[in-house]
Amino acid sequence: MTPAIDERDRIRGAIDRILSGSPIHSNGALTVVALATEAGVPRNALTQRHQDLKNEFYARVRARGGIPDSEKRLRARVVKLKEQHADDVKEINELKVANEILVRALHQAQMENRQIRLQLVERADNLRVLPTQPRPPER
Repeated sequence: MTPAIDERDRIRGAIDRILSGSPIHSNGALTVVALATEAGVPRNALTQRHQDLKNEFYARVRARGGIPDSEKRLRARVVKLKEQHADDVKEINELKVANEILVRALHQAQMENRQIRLQLVERADNLRVLPTQPRPPER
């Protein structure tokens, strides 16, 4: 599909309308999606055919001191992920400590079991067989 002849002009007009706060066809968000909607072009027109206009749009947004909405969302996501990572690191450290405690307890139990078995082998004369009681006759 070939781009429309006036596509670049429509994109430039859309940039001006969005940045002036008077969008007609979009919600006015500072995103490529809103720009494409405002210009009446598919999004891939900005990401593939007219990357220079997309970059110009973002440069003008930054020059105004604004941050594109997509960047705001990404920054918020980064903050959440960093918090989640810190929580995960804390939980991993707690699990490592718990694991060390359990390994020590298992080792202690194995040592005690080995000592008890050795004591039983050494004291074979202390063992005696208990008499069994006769079973009642079956009817």
